[in-house]
Amino acid sequence: MAKYVVLYKFTAEGARNIRDTIKRTGRIRQDNARAGFKVIEVLWTQGAYDMVALVDAPSEEAMMGAMLNVVSAGNVTSTPLRAFDAMEMGRILANTLPLSQAPPPAKKRAAKK
Repeated sequence: MAKYVVLYKFTAEGARNIRDTIKRTGRIRQDNARAGFKVIEVLWTQGAYDMVALVDAPSEEAMMGAMLNVVSAGNVTSTPLRAFDAMEMGRILANTLPLSQAPPPAKKRAAKK
């Protein structure tokens, strides 16, 4: 399953309906579970974002569809971030070139006077 960290901000409508945020989140979790998602955690936060969710999605396409459904409800905007655990990151690193084999950085040209 693909892992995601999703950052949410309330829209004006979502802020007006803030008292229902826990109920809405519960309904969305249930809908997502029926679609094969595992919502690991949903947290309400202070700062630049209002909520954060940790999600295992059955596929990238399923995640995109879920994000479209959530955003179309009009209560939040979202920023999904694909996330990788240590095992996945190890496989990614195993497929990258060592720094000594990477192409050298391009040299900057001196400005003409």
